Amino acid sequence: MNGRKQFFYVFVLLVALVYLFRLVQLQVVYEDEYGKRSEENSLRAVVLNPLRGYIYDRNGLLIVDNRPSYTVSVTPAEFDRTRLEYLASILKIDTVLISERIRKGMAVNRFAPTRVMRDVDFPTLSFIEEHRDRLPGVEYIVESKRYYPTGAKAAHLFGYTTEVSDGQLQAMPEEYKPGDQIGVTGLESRYERYLRGKKGYGFITVNARGESQGRYNNGGNDIAVTEGDDLYLNIDARTQAVAESLMADRRGAVVAIDPQTGGVLAIVSKPDYDLSLMGGVVPADLWAALNTDPANPLFNRATMTRYPPGSTIKMMVAAAALEEHVVSSSWAVNCTGVFQYGSRPFKDLHVHGYTGFVESIQRSCNVFYYQLMLKVGLDRWNRFGRDFGFGFPTGIDIMEENSGLLPSTQYFDRIYGKGKWTQGYLVSLAIGQGELGVSPIQMASYVAAIASKGEWHTPTVVSRIRIKESGTWIYNQVKTRRIELSENVWETIHEGMVRCVNSEGGTALRARVPGITVAGKTGTAQNPHGKDHAWFVGFAPAEDPKIAIAVLVENSGYGGVYAAPIASRCIEQFLSGSVNRPMRVDTTAVAAAATPGIGD
Repeated sequence: MNGRKQFFYVFVLLVALVYLFRLVQLQVVYEDEYGKRSEENSLRAVVLNPLRGYIYDRNGLLIVDNRPSYTVSVTPAEFDRTRLEYLASILKIDTVLISERIRKGMAVNRFAPTRVMRDVDFPTLSFIEEHRDRLPGVEYIVESKRYYPTGAKAAHLFGYTTEVSDGQLQAMPEEYKPGDQIGVTGLESRYERYLRGKKGYGFITVNARGESQGRYNNGGNDIAVTEGDDLYLNIDARTQAVAESLMADRRGAVVAIDPQTGGVLAIVSKPDYDLSLMGGVVPADLWAALNTDPANPLFNRATMTRYPPGSTIKMMVAAAALEEHVVSSSWAVNCTGVFQYGSRPFKDLHVHGYTGFVESIQRSCNVFYYQLMLKVGLDRWNRFGRDFGFGFPTGIDIMEENSGLLPSTQYFDRIYGKGKWTQGYLVSLAIGQGELGVSPIQMASYVAAIASKGEWHTPTVVSRIRIKESGTWIYNQVKTRRIELSENVWETIHEGMVRCVNSEGGTALRARVPGITVAGKTGTAQNPHGKDHAWFVGFAPAEDPKIAIAVLVENSGYGGVYAAPIASRCIEQFLSGSVNRPMRVDTTAVAAAATPGIGD
């Protein structure tokens, strides 16, 4: 009996020692780890989402704002799954979508609200509030949505945000959580790390059922939210709005640049889309409609097109010939309206008669450039083309850009075979046809370099960034290089472009602006699939350029009829602050386009 008692006492003592050891282990050895876990179970971090940074134009005008938006959320631990279909019927979305969002929320934190629908209208919100007792765990949170308060909508420039994807979450788990917004196009994407801001966190105590018991430590441990940084653009909002209105119902692009700095004053691509519909989760039917639209509104024509520039390229050919002394500055041709090369006639729109360099730009004489190009040669032409920015991206700070195509000897050898192509291929290149392909942003940079007599700047949309947290500024560094041409070459080109707009017989008479001397050049690019594309490039004032512009109107006709008037009104708006002429571009005189001063 005594043996049994002793065994029992020893057993109880051992059990007590085990419990004592475990107690000391939990309270002393693992105090930091388990104490933290215990605190986490009693605390809930409420995410405080920052406002995205604002965007201002060159004059400090707010052009991208934020406005309140209501989002319905579900806390997985509190939600009654039997109410799933009821909630779906209220929100008018599929139960599968809600279930998937709740599943993703559970994987992160079942006590944290997870978003199920953004931008909910007020009647729906009111209904949810009135029936809270039937929707446990369902709440709404006030977030922000982009708002565009001016006439400058600039869909392709500003870009849009959407919910972060699963792939992005895996790549950036520290920066983003499910339901967060991220910029996916345009400036919203390019400057995402500045615009997004930094999340804050408010801590509340909860009971064992996850119910809120109030703020933890009276908010003393909360982490303040930091709003996104603000972008200040080189864009002039009013000029942007005018350019957009002039391109309404057209296909094409307008790009205007400050030739002294490379700052982008306006950049338009039409057709475009409504940015206000693109925040949060883009509805599947809207996304399908945008992607199947034959007008391709998601395509940025300002930076991604690759069209022949037509006669707007002639200044580059003239510069190569004069600077390399291929011919003298007095060289001229007698234009009879056609140039015969071998067995093929290359035609002109008009018979120009005796034509020199200045007149060739003014009247856009094709015969002059057919012959001049054969003297310049492909290699020299290609080298000057690269100097003027063709054949590679300009580096504009909105990410999406086409490099275009600048043919070379190597290119023709690869495409047609070495020794299997002739100099006849060069004749078309002389007037901006053939394989040559450019974008409006390249053409605007090209004419800006001509305006400044050789200063080629990387086109830049964002001028500076205001860092909210520190109150400091970051200034965009613009890359500049010099195109070395003799002064007399620049003067010849400038004189030809001034006459093109301001002298009788010029092809760009419709680019005139009252009281301002505009210099420019028209172009009409042949299109084998329909009507020709209209081009205009120019700058003003001619004596002290402040704006350089390129206009492309797809499938319209002559550059002098369709593109030049648009450029004229954009220039007037920027330099004068308003347009004192009808905004509607008059193209009723198309029948007269074959007469000198209108065509090309």
